Amino acid sequence: MSPVNNDPSNDASEDRTRQLTRREIRARERFLETQNQEILPPPVPVHVEPVAVPKPQLAYVPDYASADSEATSHASELHDDGIQDESVPSESLPLQAEAAQHAEDAHPETAEPHDVEHFAAVPAYEDAHGAEFHDPHAHDEVYEHHDPAFDYELHDTHDPHELMASATPAPKAPSKKVRRRRRLVALLLSLTVFVAAVAIGAQFLKPLLGMDKVSDYPGPGTGSVTVTVAPGSGPKLVATTLQSQHVIANADTFLAAFTAAGGELSPGDFTFRTEMKNSDAVNVLLGKDSSKVMYFALSAGLRIGESLDAISKGSGIPVSELKALSDSPAQFGVPAPAKNLEGFLAPGEYRFPLGTSAKDILQKLVTATTDELKAQGVTDPARQYQIITVASIVQAEGGQADYGNVAGAIYNRLKPGNTETNGLIQSDATVTYGLGTKTFHLTDAEKADKSNPYNTYANVGLPVGPIGSPGKTAIDAAAKPTANNYLYWVTINLDTKETKFSSTLAEHLRYVDQYNQWCAANAGRCV
Repeated sequence: MSPVNNDPSNDASEDRTRQLTRREIRARERFLETQNQEILPPPVPVHVEPVAVPKPQLAYVPDYASADSEATSHASELHDDGIQDESVPSESLPLQAEAAQHAEDAHPETAEPHDVEHFAAVPAYEDAHGAEFHDPHAHDEVYEHHDPAFDYELHDTHDPHELMASATPAPKAPSKKVRRRRRLVALLLSLTVFVAAVAIGAQFLKPLLGMDKVSDYPGPGTGSVTVTVAPGSGPKLVATTLQSQHVIANADTFLAAFTAAGGELSPGDFTFRTEMKNSDAVNVLLGKDSSKVMYFALSAGLRIGESLDAISKGSGIPVSELKALSDSPAQFGVPAPAKNLEGFLAPGEYRFPLGTSAKDILQKLVTATTDELKAQGVTDPARQYQIITVASIVQAEGGQADYGNVAGAIYNRLKPGNTETNGLIQSDATVTYGLGTKTFHLTDAEKADKSNPYNTYANVGLPVGPIGSPGKTAIDAAAKPTANNYLYWVTINLDTKETKFSSTLAEHLRYVDQYNQWCAANAGRCV
């Protein structure tokens, strides 16, 4: 048996220890109740072996040293608030006190019980809120006493789950100044990328849109380039040729300058320089640069003498030299029946480099005519000579709009078995050519003179040769005449070149009367 301690002082000490332990338990339970923690007194002491875990920073729990009445009063308040009864059976109090004392002995530096399960929520609260509500020195080894009312007021405003959830600090959001700076940098980067994309895209689009083309050279240019303008060539074709030869920079701007100058394009050889100004190249084509080229113009319908005279004036070559060459036509490749170059000197404007020989000039004009015949499919020399002769009559007898019908009527007259005209063409222009004159009125004697080889009133068939230089349109009409049944034609208005066609002599004479009326109304024109 154990000795019985009857010492009163020991009993008092034991009661004081039990009393203090209960007060401490009550104080902790009151503290946890303010955190909405449900406290259940352990039915038996629980002994937990120490675990090697990081020691949490514990919230300070005030040591309530108030009287038993204060603890009792607070317990009644807890019961009034609907909290579970906190009474502890008398037989278990010594065991609880012993467990609390054991916890204090295990951790004397903090006097914090770790052996009771319902005390585990206290460190979590301190971790979540210690920095916000406690003094910076609250975690020192020596705790200072806090006002209990202050602690209760602060801890009573939070839900324990929210406090525990906020234990992990959220990353701090960037300040407004930082966000503004980031937005500005992003905007500048986007703008830079956009400008760079536009600049790069423009470089690729320039060739496609023609933006990289030079509109004009500064001039005056260098070197020498000869460009041939063929008969019938249009300004656009010439402009394209000049651009391909690097004479001009841009065909479109050159065409605009050529149109503004109001000139007409003529066939011939033109001498240019490379990289000329548009205006200078236009002057070459229009003959305004005559100091550097030989220039002349031949109108359609000119007779051989008139053509040679115009060439002489433009080139400075004597007419006698030109006529001697013309009277030997075989050297230029014309058909054998030709006695000279009549009908083969193609009309148009021509420019030749200074010093070009007379033969080269004449050959250029003849080649232009023979090339047009070949273009119409006429390659036989005899047929070529016939076509040129018919074309020269068409050129002299009708207006350009009527060339096809005039050619058709001439071929109708030449058909065998024609009893209306009996193979006679009856052209005034042929008679006057043979006479060496230009008139619209012939006498009966002149029309009856068979000695005139060009008299188509007295001699059947075509005259002995062309009567002038036909133009391209007249040559094309003679090569491919309009099919009709006409035998007669007469121009009743010399200004408009209006021509009337008929199949009978009676109808033709009525149109001749209209011509005479026009001559009477326009004195001096029909001579």
